[in-house]
Amino acid sequence: MIMLCYPHMRGSKSPQVIKPSVVGGFENAALIAQWAQQLGKMAVVSAAFESSLSLSAYVQFSCYLDRQNAGTLKALNDKAAPSVAHGLGTYQWLKEDITANPVLIGRNPHSNFVEASVEDAIRLLKDFQVNQNVIYNIITGEQVHRYQLTVELDNVSCFFEVQEIGQKTDDNVLVFLHGFLGTGEDWIPIMKAISGSARCISVDLPGHGKSIIHTVKNASEKLCLSLEMIADLLHKLILHMTPAKVTLVGYSMGARIALYMALRFGYKTKGAVLISGSPGLKDKFARKIRAAKDDSRARSMVSHGLQLFLESWYAGELWTSLRTHPHFSRIIASRLEQHNVQSLAKVLTGLSIGRQPSLWEELKNCRIPLMLIYGEKDTKFKKITEAMINTMCSGLENGHEQEEWNKIHKVFEVPKCGHAAHLENPLSIISALRQFLNSTRL
Repeated sequence: MIMLCYPHMRGSKSPQVIKPSVVGGFENAALIAQWAQQLGKMAVVSAAFESSLSLSAYVQFSCYLDRQNAGTLKALNDKAAPSVAHGLGTYQWLKEDITANPVLIGRNPHSNFVEASVEDAIRLLKDFQVNQNVIYNIITGEQVHRYQLTVELDNVSCFFEVQEIGQKTDDNVLVFLHGFLGTGEDWIPIMKAISGSARCISVDLPGHGKSIIHTVKNASEKLCLSLEMIADLLHKLILHMTPAKVTLVGYSMGARIALYMALRFGYKTKGAVLISGSPGLKDKFARKIRAAKDDSRARSMVSHGLQLFLESWYAGELWTSLRTHPHFSRIIASRLEQHNVQSLAKVLTGLSIGRQPSLWEELKNCRIPLMLIYGEKDTKFKKITEAMINTMCSGLENGHEQEEWNKIHKVFEVPKCGHAAHLENPLSIISALRQFLNSTRL
């Protein structure tokens, strides 16, 4: 059994503390350790307050450095070998762990060293099991506040179902907009992960979930939905909820709404994260074809019911990756809980990408920070994202402007997923959101 000891117990060598997660990974950390050892310093592999899963990898890395250093010094016939040690003892301060069988890091009563077993680390990574009780406590620990707000606009009234979690201040407010057939509940796992540093709000968009839209009394006009109308209603809702600028996070249909709001209500928008989003269709003929196709789909939904519509909708190529997801059945079940098929049909026709205004020209002059996100397997929206980047860069004249563009806007490809990136790979979306929020704070 190979043991690695806590650094200050190992003699008088001057230590060089190395945190692999800070310096860019194990490869960079190994180079720094080699440099430190050549200068006669002790290489100390250290970590933050992390679970046994990551610490087990750190233990093995410490062992690798120790063996590499010993081999190098042996070849050079140098017996004055600086030690490799670990700084992982803070693990003992954690109350709970994600791992069912934690790695053993503790003080050896015989040597009085804080030690870690490489064999235990290898065994833990090989037989890793999640501590379900801890995971459940983490996920359910912070409660989601649910409430309702009514917004009136001209002859239209909308009863919004709202979900909120996180800080109660207005310093950093995120508003999440779901896609067609979704609800605000789709965002809850991501909102909980971000809620430690932001006030996170999601809504059921009109016609979805528990949100209800209708014409007010004595209005003679028939209710006709449009992207512009929904954006105006959301704008008024946000004004009611916070006096501050907000960061909009939208997926698919929600991303189209978020982009429209960022371009039209810039004074209220701090930034926008567009997941699988589009500025619309440029060609008028293509818009007519798409509008007619969505009208046909809406009629089919009303005639044959939601279940048959969902089977047809999710059979499309766009959802190939999502269909292989282990939670696909659960996602479909949540879609079947939509209350009003008639309202969904109106959304499908009114907010059809064939009927929304094309935003390509406005995109050229966008100065609101945008993060464009697409799934690695979503070839359609990867091309759309590339076209958006080219459009936004078309007016740049020199390298300085390109540098400024890179500071303002971000592009992120989510690995191993398709169109519904926020459902298929939420951890990558969380990472991207944190990156974007940090950049917009500057």
